Amino acid sequence: MVEKAYKFRFYPTPEQENLLRRTLGCVRLIYNKALAARTQAWYEHKQKVSYKQTSAMLRNWKKQEDLDFLKEVSSVPLQQGLRHLQTAFTNFFSGRTKYPNFKKKRMGR
Repeated sequence: MVEKAYKFRFYPTPEQENLLRRTLGCVRLIYNKALAARTQAWYEHKQKVSYKQTSAMLRNWKKQEDLDFLKEVSSVPLQQGLRHLQTAFTNFFSGRTKYPNFKKKRMGR
């Protein structure tokens, strides 16, 4: 079986670009908050936090007034960010990678 890769370039409208930037910013925020919560739970209580628990945290974060903007973006990318974090922890505990890092805002990429 031959695998092929295709590269596409798209030019979003200003409204689409704004939505993409907000969505990616929210995904980064959720990933970092969940990583901080999992790290804190381990160091303070020696507890492992599961994907299901971080998903419940996301629901609670959406209800907070200062994080109200999370309701403006789709929930699918936010949940996918939590799944990526879960995969990172799975790989860490199996010895394939290092401990997950916090995500930074990278401009110009």
